[in-house]
Amino acid sequence: MLALKLANRHGLIAGATGTGKTVSLQILAEGFSKAGVPVFCADIKGDLSGLAAEGVSKDFLEKRAKEVGLGKSYEYKAFPSVFWDLLGEQGHPIRTTVSEIGPLLLARLLELNDTQEGVLNVLFELADDEGMLLLDLKDLRAMLAHVAERASELSTVYGNVSKSSVGAIQRRLLVLERQGGENFFGEPALDIRDFIRTAPDGRGIVNILAADKLMTSPRLYGVFLLWLLSELFEELPEVGDPEKPKLVFFFDEAHLLFSDAPKALVEKVEQVVRLIRSKGVGVYFVTQNPLDIPETVLAQLGNRVQHALRAFTPRDQKAVRAAAETFRPNPDLDTERVITELGVGEALVSTLEGKGIPSIVQRTLIRPPSSRLGPIKKGERRSLIQSSPIFGLYERTRDRTSAYEILMGRAEEEQRQEQRRRDKEDSYAKKHGEPRRSRSGFQLPDFGRDDRPRKDSRQRSSRRRSQRDTVLEAGLKSAARSLGTSLGKALVRGLLGSLKRGN
Repeated sequence: MLALKLANRHGLIAGATGTGKTVSLQILAEGFSKAGVPVFCADIKGDLSGLAAEGVSKDFLEKRAKEVGLGKSYEYKAFPSVFWDLLGEQGHPIRTTVSEIGPLLLARLLELNDTQEGVLNVLFELADDEGMLLLDLKDLRAMLAHVAERASELSTVYGNVSKSSVGAIQRRLLVLERQGGENFFGEPALDIRDFIRTAPDGRGIVNILAADKLMTSPRLYGVFLLWLLSELFEELPEVGDPEKPKLVFFFDEAHLLFSDAPKALVEKVEQVVRLIRSKGVGVYFVTQNPLDIPETVLAQLGNRVQHALRAFTPRDQKAVRAAAETFRPNPDLDTERVITELGVGEALVSTLEGKGIPSIVQRTLIRPPSSRLGPIKKGERRSLIQSSPIFGLYERTRDRTSAYEILMGRAEEEQRQEQRRRDKEDSYAKKHGEPRRSRSGFQLPDFGRDDRPRKDSRQRSSRRRSQRDTVLEAGLKSAARSLGTSLGKALVRGLLGSLKRGN
């Protein structure tokens, strides 16, 4: 039995694929909802959407209910649910602003190196200093172009800013947009309090994030859930150890958060997990292998449900051994051996009790869910979304004045000023009869009508020939001076004489 007072001490649900982790998550979500605790969970396969619908009687469910002693108390019921979706297709859109996600998580999302992350920090600092909001990706693109234009100037104030690094960030933004990340940034931004709701009958709302398509962008998925945890930590007040959590947060496929994560990010996760307990939030990581979770985070997870693990490779054997060692020993169980023998719907369970001490590990059958086992239909989902208490709050985007609009306004004003300057120059030149100047500032010849009397073609031809001869004479005289010998001078004089006789 999981004590509600200790449920905010976090937990772990682990096990190989197909061993029953999703059903364990579903059972815990049902239990928290019944107790009036709101839940947030990511629906990776679509199965958790069944929480919103009443279960359907099946022989194996009835059999399991009898095996665990539920008897006649076992009943089928739906749980109050709200659907969310970063893409806005299978639930209410979830958005945040670029400013709120911050440079650390954004650098992780864009997979930037240390140098590029430094440029991103300069961009955020510059936006703050100049009072420009960063709301969506077009704001970020506009600021990147602005930083590139002022790279030399900014390098003397904020540190080195490389145009090549700016270009690399711009290319990573294109990748993010193709993955659907553009939908995540903008307004209205999510109000975290909309996750912490209860139904009229007192049950906690189950917030279900549609993550089947989101999983094609695993980095976006991991960063989004970490941002969500950070928002909960920053926005919620301190409550100490309440009688029951204010919210329970299930982080499915948790390995995606830590895979290739930089040290700074892992430290941030550890800090949030350690401190968010005092905000009344319980965090439950769901993953295949306990080794997917860093030891510093794993040590914070007091409530554990361990499904079967397979020990085919040395790494698998290490994972089995590590999982067994984290449990409080039971003299009647060989924990390491049992982990490899558990059947589907079985688990080793240890929860906190008394003063937060883990209970002795027990081999347990997982009870059948009261809600539907498997996904709901599209029509059911659509109906639930439209009847949701928050329907209409996030469906329409809002675009207020931010960095993009400010920078575009500056550029347009500069163009207007330049045009006024050119018009003034043209007006002055026309008034004083001066030659017009080109837009580049060079003086243009007067291409107006030439009213001088025209000469016939013979005169024009003679004039051109005379000009050519004059040029040739000058060239030959120069050659004579350079030769400096009597022979050279005689040759040149002879050539000049023949030219004059020809004329």
